[in-house]
Amino acid sequence: MKKLTLNTKSRDVLGRKIKKLRQQGILPGNVFGKKIKSEAVQVELADFEVVYKAAGETGLVTLVLEKDEKPVLIHNFQVHPVTGEALHVDFLQVDLKEKVEADVPVEVIGESPTEKQGLGTVVQYVNEITVEALPTDLPEKFEIDVTELVEVDQAIHVKDIKVDRSKIDIKTDAEQIIVKVEPPQKEEVVEAPVAAEGTEAPGEATAEGPTPEAGKTTEEPQK
Repeated sequence: MKKLTLNTKSRDVLGRKIKKLRQQGILPGNVFGKKIKSEAVQVELADFEVVYKAAGETGLVTLVLEKDEKPVLIHNFQVHPVTGEALHVDFLQVDLKEKVEADVPVEVIGESPTEKQGLGTVVQYVNEITVEALPTDLPEKFEIDVTELVEVDQAIHVKDIKVDRSKIDIKTDAEQIIVKVEPPQKEEVVEAPVAAEGTEAPGEATAEGPTPEAGKTTEEPQK
């Protein structure tokens, strides 16, 4: 991956006033790290989105702040759950010689023969896998090929991931299922109630006419 650089500025706008920054297309954020005092920063949202698309949360980014360059990982990018508006981002400053923990996204590729034949459905159980590695060794993503899943109930576990274990330590439980072929669900057929012989279904009128209202008779009053 080519070097990714993101220009930022120190931020003195805090609290509720940061809403005005967002209206101007500026994303508020913070830089933090081990033995590093947290620092408020701001970045052009358009520039951030380009870098974030390329780096995700595992790609190393060079954050340029004033004249300083800081190696960081994009961490905890917050968006509004309804509007999708970008709200805030944290940048984790790292030591290139010290391992860090990160959540690596899982991407399912291919198509299982069971799905092609309509015999089952591939279900993804996890979207991210936690690993520990040097910042430069963090994988961009884990690609899980499901073409090898040829039977119902067959699964791929975390322990099946092929990585260089001398560089990448997977922290997620090795027995955790990533994807599994589940049998197709049977649709329940709900049958309409059948009226017993000699009775009427609810709301059904008699052949002679509508059912008399409660409390009334069909007899003619005596004269």
